[in-house]
Amino acid sequence: MEVIIGIILLVSFVGMVIYAVKGGNMALGVIIMAILWTILAIAGHYISSADFVAENTAIGELTIMGTITAVFQDAFTNNGANTVLFFFGAFFGRILLETGIAPALIRKTVELGGDRPVITTILLNIVVAGIFTSMFGTGAVIAIGVIVLPILLSLGINKRVALTSFMLSIGAGLYMNVLPFKQYQIYYADGDSYLFNGAYLKFGITAMIVQALITIIYIIIAQSGKKRRVSAWAAPTSARSDSKNVPGIALLTPFLPVLMVVLFNIPICFAFLVSALFALIVCGKLTGFNETARLITKNFADGVIDTAPLLCFMMFIQSFNKAAGLCAPYFNAVLGGVIPKSALLICAMFAVLAPLGLFRGPLTLAGSGAAMLGILSGLGFSVVLLYPLFYAPTMTMNISCCITQSWIVWGLNYTKNDTKEYMGHSIPCGWIVCIILAIFTYIYFGSAAF
Repeated sequence: MEVIIGIILLVSFVGMVIYAVKGGNMALGVIIMAILWTILAIAGHYISSADFVAENTAIGELTIMGTITAVFQDAFTNNGANTVLFFFGAFFGRILLETGIAPALIRKTVELGGDRPVITTILLNIVVAGIFTSMFGTGAVIAIGVIVLPILLSLGINKRVALTSFMLSIGAGLYMNVLPFKQYQIYYADGDSYLFNGAYLKFGITAMIVQALITIIYIIIAQSGKKRRVSAWAAPTSARSDSKNVPGIALLTPFLPVLMVVLFNIPICFAFLVSALFALIVCGKLTGFNETARLITKNFADGVIDTAPLLCFMMFIQSFNKAAGLCAPYFNAVLGGVIPKSALLICAMFAVLAPLGLFRGPLTLAGSGAAMLGILSGLGFSVVLLYPLFYAPTMTMNISCCITQSWIVWGLNYTKNDTKEYMGHSIPCGWIVCIILAIFTYIYFGSAAF
């Protein structure tokens, strides 16, 4: 019976992948899967063999009400700390826009690049990566994109190169952003032991550098020998973004939260708050008590609105993760003899199959990857190895390359890029990044696979 339940789970897993590929609402999809898998886990407790139940404590101690509470109550309420974290992160992002710091940083970079389009593009993408070490979300991407993309197009950069390099640079910066790290940390039962400024830091820095270098190489190769064709429509947008006068010291603000966390182990919410206040002070925005109160509450409220869809998905994915954990023994019963149990082979599998991180596939935690994570966790692989293995296709293939990502859809429409041509540029770059990061994952964490 446990094999039959495992097969039903696999069929439903394939159904979820198809649903995700077709662009279905993932929040609704994962909560439906949580309900279905919880029912199968409870049923398996009563119809599986006694030996199988005894060997697997995940299902051996189930009660109907206890399971419902764990999956549909505790999974929601245990996410409070991450909810607060995202509120503060979104608030900080809004402050960077309110003060004009992000646009000013971009303007200074363009001035530094001068009349050298490729050099200016490379510098802009490095700055974008730096900005997104602290900013996060569709609103932040659009706010920066309407400044950067017109500048690139006005420099004569090919529109596909402009959009691809911009999105890859965002992904590079997000490797060192605490917000997505915390978002995907909740997928792991012992994820709290995998610290941003501890076990993850070495991989995060490596991943950011690798993706940034691949982006630079891509820009140089893609623009090599191309004639400069200027898009005049972009010029007014970039001019308007230069209207705010920002002091030089304020340009350090986007990098302060990460530096405070990494160098001084300061709690991230406090780091966001201090950095936001620093920005407001140096930019002269604290003009009086009432105006300061209005400014802070308005930007905090706007940040909450920005994060609402993400938080809904995060709460539902918690339920799905809990249900997947209960079902892991059944997946193991079917796939335990098929999936490699070697760290080297698992890393090789993730390198070769990295494109399965596209279209919300089984290698991205932004889609149906939670089920695959449950399978590999059930086989005994450590979070130390699994976190970077899943994080690379999630950050690179899904967030930087996939057309199911909301901000990439916006970018395609904004720059009038063809979807297939964009994927033809972005996916090879993303695949190369994932291959390199799978190699580094094995080098860094292969000995701690179990």
